[in-house]
Amino acid sequence: MADISHARVLILATDGFEQSELFEPRQVLLDLGAKVTLASPGTDPIQGMKHDEKGATISPDITLDQVDGDEYDMLLLPGGVANPDALRMQPRAVEIAQEFADDDKPIAAICHGPWLLVEADVVDGRRMTSWPSVRTDLANAGAEVVDEEVVVDDNFITSRKPDDIPAFNRAIVAMLEDVVVTA
Repeated sequence: MADISHARVLILATDGFEQSELFEPRQVLLDLGAKVTLASPGTDPIQGMKHDEKGATISPDITLDQVDGDEYDMLLLPGGVANPDALRMQPRAVEIAQEFADDDKPIAAICHGPWLLVEADVVDGRRMTSWPSVRTDLANAGAEVVDEEVVVDDNFITSRKPDDIPAFNRAIVAMLEDVVVTA
């Protein structure tokens, strides 16, 4: 079993996140002993979605303004249409993504999650995947876009959709094992 008990993962999300893309990776990380922190623009519960229907809510641990990127080993960006679209309009969320990229820290984004990375201008030259409607934005921002269940390019992990979560989770855990071992 993986030992990522010293890993610290930051999840950025707001209303409209795809429920499975936040809850499933989060649970895997928690089950393996990682410290997981959810940050959002505010601390009121945020609304998850199961595709186009309301799902469960979750209360953020901290606000975006309280995030100190130095305290985390990985950034996790779930999808859902409204969630990353709203986050990319939050200057602090964009800054956080830029800081993780500048520090070469792992960033995992699934489905529409890479939208925030496009806004942060950190995808140029990267090999990535996403939900089909985001692929043009990735390509226009300089990414090499492929259609695969999970793509690992250096410190970036991307996946396309909820069906890819098992492969996405395996890639996250494998990268965290490397980060924790080398830290």
